Amino acid sequence: MFYEESFLQHIALERRLSAHTVAAYRSDLEDFLHFIQARCLTSVNQVRHWHVRAWAAEQLQRGVSARSVNRRLSCLKTYFKYLKTREWITQDPMRKVVGPKTGRRLPVFVAERDMEALFTRVSFPSNYAGQLERLLLEVFYGTGLRSSEVIQLKVSDVDTSRMTLNVLGKGGRMRTVPFAHYLADALEHFLRLRAEAFPGNAEPWLFLNKKGVQLKPSFVYRVIHKYLSAISSVEQRSPHVLRHTFATHLSNRGADLKAIKELLGHSSLAATQIYTHNSIGRLIEVYEQAHPKGQD
Repeated sequence: MFYEESFLQHIALERRLSAHTVAAYRSDLEDFLHFIQARCLTSVNQVRHWHVRAWAAEQLQRGVSARSVNRRLSCLKTYFKYLKTREWITQDPMRKVVGPKTGRRLPVFVAERDMEALFTRVSFPSNYAGQLERLLLEVFYGTGLRSSEVIQLKVSDVDTSRMTLNVLGKGGRMRTVPFAHYLADALEHFLRLRAEAFPGNAEPWLFLNKKGVQLKPSFVYRVIHKYLSAISSVEQRSPHVLRHTFATHLSNRGADLKAIKELLGHSSLAATQIYTHNSIGRLIEVYEQAHPKGQD
């Protein structure tokens, strides 16, 4: 017995992980369980650390990147921790498992001049569909929210007088995210268009598609990819790139790292420190230009 459905319900309903994360965990767990069942294991209590190591090694041999293998091992760590808490296993096999080493990957972001071009040179239709697409871009860049957080925004989460959003983040954690005056005006305009487009619609979600229902992640991705392709040559053109762009631009302009952490909803400062990379580069540039011996 492997209790996989109980675990997946736990992360979806109790930990309130996003549907995307739950789907990824399901895929990772199914792959691992298929691996160990092919080796005649019939109970989760039979799993030992060498089984996990063998599975990770097979992943690498199949061409899966070290970073992806570590993400899949993270799923197993959560899974076995859950089983241990429920006392369905007596020992955690992950205690002796170390993931493969990975090189540090810097976040991809869009240059400030390109983001300025997006909002000053690109034309957006004045109808609901056009303004929906523009506001999605504005919200991602102006707040640094995750795609799942934007999709889950409700009309009641928007306070244009205080210029804040109530955001439901990872693990069901709520946080308050501020936004600028221009975004308050854009939100008020969009809410008027929304009311005109869908009179009497009882859906609570802030962003609705042309049928008046909640957006899907695939729609959001297509919108972001389309417009980033028009103004930037960055290889990745996803909603998460705009999150990286938000944080990098704040860091470049001197924002406190702890403040960026709170805005992004990170649980630890370590996750936020990647955004100092470009700030350091900017400091070196300023030093070389300003110091008398900077060019030596």
